[in-house]
Amino acid sequence: MASITVTIPDEQLQKLQQLAQESQVSPEDLLRANIEEWLARPQDEFTQAASYVLKKNAELYRRLA
Repeated sequence: MASITVTIPDEQLQKLQQLAQESQVSPEDLLRANIEEWLARPQDEFTQAASYVLKKNAELYRRLA
């Protein structure tokens, strides 16, 4: 596993530590979970948008085929 170092303002660090404490996890685990969610989200949004367009235009695509 690779690691990365990010510099954040003290105010953001305090908020991160508070959120982690409230969730009873380490700040690192909280960040890791949020990064995983963020990285997965664009694919989900694209899939949803593509599905919507295909359904919306199904009749048009059928006529053009």
